[in-house]
Amino acid sequence: MSGRDLPGEQPAGQAGVARVVLRPMGSPLPLGFLGLALATTAFAAVELGWVPAAQAHVAALAALLFTAPLQFLVSVLGFLARDPVAGAAMGVLSGTWAVIGGVTLVSAPGTASAALGVVLLTAAAAMLVPALAGLPKLVAAAVMALSATRFAITGVYELTASAEWRTAAGVAGLVLAVVAYYAALAFELEDAHGRALLPVARLGRARTAVRGDLGDQTKGLAREAGVREQL
Repeated sequence: MSGRDLPGEQPAGQAGVARVVLRPMGSPLPLGFLGLALATTAFAAVELGWVPAAQAHVAALAALLFTAPLQFLVSVLGFLARDPVAGAAMGVLSGTWAVIGGVTLVSAPGTASAALGVVLLTAAAAMLVPALAGLPKLVAAAVMALSATRFAITGVYELTASAEWRTAAGVAGLVLAVVAYYAALAFELEDAHGRALLPVARLGRARTAVRGDLGDQTKGLAREAGVREQL
C-alpha cells in the first residue's frame, strides 16, 4: 500500500494533514470480459439454433451463477480501484444478465417477452453512458458499445418475436464474444507484464495511468469521490 498526505484541518482549527491510503490490486477487467463472453456466447448458440430452445435454461443458469456474480464483483473492485467507468459498466452488465437469466428460466422455451425487450432496450441506452465516458480506453469502450448493440438487437427481437431479429441477435452476440475475449487477453497481458503486448488503444489519461509515475496517479486525488466531502 502507499499513502498520500493531503492538506487537512484539525478539529481545533489548526492546520493538519489527512492521509489517503491507496491499495494496489490486479485489474479485474479481464474477469468481467470473460464472464461477458461466456453469457453472450451461450445465448447466441440458442438464438442461432445451435442449441435447442428447450436447453436455454443452461444458458440462463450460466448467466445467473457465473456471469452476473463475477461482473458484480468486478463492478465493486472497479469503483475501489478509482475507475467509475469500469464500475458502472460492469454493474449494468451484471444486472442485465441476471434479468435475462431469470426471465429465461421462468419463461416457456422459445417464447419472446415484450417486457424483457423494454428492459434490454433501456439497458442498451444505459451501456452507452460508460461506453462514451470510457473512450480513452478504446478497446474497453468497444466492448461496452457492442454490449449496448447486442442488448438493443435482442430487445427488438423480444418485442417483435421476429426470426430475423433473433438471428441478428445471435450474430451480434458472437461478435461481442470475440471482442470481449480479445479485450480480456489484452488487458490480462498488460497487467501481468506491466506493458501492452496487444493493442489496447489507451489515450490521454488512460495512457498516463499505465505510463505515469505515482505523482500522475494521485494528481487531483483530493477532489475524487471518497475523499471529497460529497459525491
